[in-house]
Amino acid sequence: MRHVCRQLCDETAELCDGRPGRCHRRLDGGRVTSPGMTRARAADLVDSERGTISREIFVSADIHAQELETLFTRAWLFVGHESQVANPGDFFTSRMGGESVILCRDKAGQVRVFLNSCRHRGMKVCRYDQGNTTLFTCPYHNWAYGLDGRLMGVPQYKSLYEDVLVRDDWPLIPVARLAVYKGTVWATWDADAPDFETYMGDALAHLDQALDCRDGRPGGSEVIGVHKWLFPANWKFAAENFLGDTYHNPSHRSVDLIGIGPSAAAGVKGRRDDELAKAAHVWIAFAQGHGIHSAIAPEVNTYTEAFKDNPAIEEYFRGCFDARKARLGERARLLPFVGTIFPNASYHGRQPRGICVWHPHGPTETEAWRFFLVDADAPPEVKDFLRRYYMRYSGPAGMTEQDDMENWNYATAASAGAIARRHPFNYQQSMRAAQLDPDVRGVRVPGLVSLQNTEHMALAFYRRWATYLDGADWEMLLGRRDPNFAPPLGVTR
Repeated sequence: MRHVCRQLCDETAELCDGRPGRCHRRLDGGRVTSPGMTRARAADLVDSERGTISREIFVSADIHAQELETLFTRAWLFVGHESQVANPGDFFTSRMGGESVILCRDKAGQVRVFLNSCRHRGMKVCRYDQGNTTLFTCPYHNWAYGLDGRLMGVPQYKSLYEDVLVRDDWPLIPVARLAVYKGTVWATWDADAPDFETYMGDALAHLDQALDCRDGRPGGSEVIGVHKWLFPANWKFAAENFLGDTYHNPSHRSVDLIGIGPSAAAGVKGRRDDELAKAAHVWIAFAQGHGIHSAIAPEVNTYTEAFKDNPAIEEYFRGCFDARKARLGERARLLPFVGTIFPNASYHGRQPRGICVWHPHGPTETEAWRFFLVDADAPPEVKDFLRRYYMRYSGPAGMTEQDDMENWNYATAASAGAIARRHPFNYQQSMRAAQLDPDVRGVRVPGLVSLQNTEHMALAFYRRWATYLDGADWEMLLGRRDPNFAPPLGVTR
């Protein structure tokens, strides 16, 4: 992801060397800011002490360009799921930041991710959403690449390139690091990035609740469909929403009055069954920028009847509850709701269940991709029931997601005005109420935790966002020097 930029910066008298977080200039020749200017400006834009954030971060073209250069080139990003490339030759065309990538499985069965760009003139070598192939052939000049990324074919090689072009030097550009975690595929362009599990930290236990089988077996999910759509809002509004913004529930009142959940036909109102009615809710900020809303079941952890519209489906999930409780013991008390894995992968943990990625298309346009998850070995009738419920709830036609998009769209538009941009947003909700690593109902919950509606996760998210824009080192990006996550003197985590 390096590019040529060997120019002396006027403001800092520093030479830009093209490293992530160091480039002073946009690829189109326009100025962003120098690193020194970025640090000062980030402090003004994200004031976590006062609990305010500038609207500028949601509408500025320069900030968006800087995000692509310093954030999406370094963070671990969700690419797809192994079930989408189950067989050798399978591929799924995905995105990382503003760029197209290919997720595929090579002939040896290895999962790979490449930049979807020919090394000759940059044309996409794969223009299909998904499928199976033996080669990725550029339609412009017909350079052809194998599933392992190697340059396999160059037209008229002997007469035009022999003794000049070394094909092994011109493969598809691979990601710097790749991780397959419980079926999900994540990647980063930064070779110096920590491994995925270090990047996740204590948030991993919460992501597990979405990825693990409903009966508690580790992993075992599959993708049964992907919805993709565009909406005119900044990607951060969506990512922030899934950090655990429960305060916006009144905007879904009309859906709740109608009832669209798995027990709606049985007369249960709301978007979902209230499986967390007896649980203690926890809102958690993590030093790496992740934010989670989960719940802790009581010690006497009994089944809450759900999925009443279909007795067979209800029996299946009752059996899953009993098996999970027997398999996990006390760990079964941790229950999923929603979360955002920094920067732009959000999840629903149960009703519905899936991962949504907020791909930036510009400062005021986002492409949403929602990956719907089920247990791979669930009965067909269970998968079909869930598929229909997921579509009622989520996606461009989902009744709940439509409410959210209306909020994000208007919030983005309202941030663009000359007067509006002079006035920051308020993020002060419960900002002093969080505790570090508390016990909740006898369960230790790592992270900065609140037991009430709060926006402290959003403040932590934007603090970490600012450190990426500053080009900080990985000690800073992992939050290891963030005083908000430092235990009191004499206390070890």
